[in-house]
Amino acid sequence: MRAGCHVSTKGGYAQAAKTAASLGAESFQYFPKNPRSLVVKSFDDGDAKRCAAFCQERGIASIAHSPYPTNIAAEDPQHRARTVVSLLNDLDIAEACGSLGVVVHFGVYKGPNPLEGYQNAIFTLNAVTSQWKGQAKLLIENQAGEHTFMGTTMEELAQIRSLADHPHQIGFCLDTCHLFASGVWDGSVDAQWVRRARELHVLEHLVAIHLNDSVYPSGAKKDRHAVIGEGYIGETGLKWLLNMPELVNLPFVLETSAGADGTHREQLALIREWGGSV
Repeated sequence: MRAGCHVSTKGGYAQAAKTAASLGAESFQYFPKNPRSLVVKSFDDGDAKRCAAFCQERGIASIAHSPYPTNIAAEDPQHRARTVVSLLNDLDIAEACGSLGVVVHFGVYKGPNPLEGYQNAIFTLNAVTSQWKGQAKLLIENQAGEHTFMGTTMEELAQIRSLADHPHQIGFCLDTCHLFASGVWDGSVDAQWVRRARELHVLEHLVAIHLNDSVYPSGAKKDRHAVIGEGYIGETGLKWLLNMPELVNLPFVLETSAGADGTHREQLALIREWGGSV
């Protein structure tokens, strides 16, 4: 288990890695560009490579997170086209930074035909992966069910990867709050979703975990992250997850509010304790 948190890239990518290291993190997540825009970013390749070298030297894993407007399932074909260009830019940056991949939400579709939403997502993934030749992967993230019916189950994650033209370029990022909010997980140990994830080979392609507690009860379909140990998921369920053998080497990245000192130090220490690494 490689404990980490989301960090700012305000000082550049290499500085983001140094910030993570200063917290004692063994992993981190960052936005490769403006999180509220799909505009392509011209980035400092030297800075990105310094980030990669720093992380490799210290054994730190990183993942990038695509901007909020990214929507692979959108009804509007022009928005999907912008999403493709944006994701290729994100992958370029992630590759230069030595990151494992780029986290992408499963997608939101609000049109009349639900099947079209899934088709849109697959077409968009194919458009990206057919042009991408690097090692960084697209990491499809499960959703909380707040804005869409899509992307909450292990079956959906497995299916979208299996139907893609280039599945080897696609992995997964599981968000614990989303699992809980969607009702797929109730916080219990040895949960049904894990058994399905094993059967469907989702765990084999799991690259990272977003470790978030939940402000609301299971099944509320509200994506509101709580500080670890202060939400509804609870210590027992999160400890079980942190110690699951299949996840032992994965980045567990916090997307929660910082503590009183403005950092995630206390939460990182807690999850190391719960994960048995202290």
